[in-house]
Amino acid sequence: MNGSNRLGRKSLPTSQQAEHSHHDDTDHEHTAHTHGTGDSAHAHVHSEESLRRIVNRLSRIEGHVRGIKAMVQQSTPCPDVLLQIAAVRGALDRVARIVLDEHLTDCIARAAQEGNIDVEIKQLKAALDRFLP
Repeated sequence: MNGSNRLGRKSLPTSQQAEHSHHDDTDHEHTAHTHGTGDSAHAHVHSEESLRRIVNRLSRIEGHVRGIKAMVQQSTPCPDVLLQIAAVRGALDRVARIVLDEHLTDCIARAAQEGNIDVEIKQLKAALDRFLP
């Protein structure tokens, strides 16, 4: 959703404004990538479909944030802006849940099979310490 579409939907409930569908796809094509820190015990492998869904969600969130910026620039009432911020926070939380779920089911499971579970658990705990309030 782009910012101009978002502004026209102020009357919709927040739950309808934020993207919230999640489809479990069983795609067997995989893409490997490594942790940004470079100290992972293994390469991460995720399906192309999974990566596409996450990137699409993040793109919609990015557009939503641009819409909020436009609302502020247009002096939209603060309660309306706060509702849109809440919608973005909810959408980001849903993306984080998807990433965490995939990390647990794919990456942690793979690390356990490869005997690298201690390293992966340590990295996950560090990430959760930064992520959780």
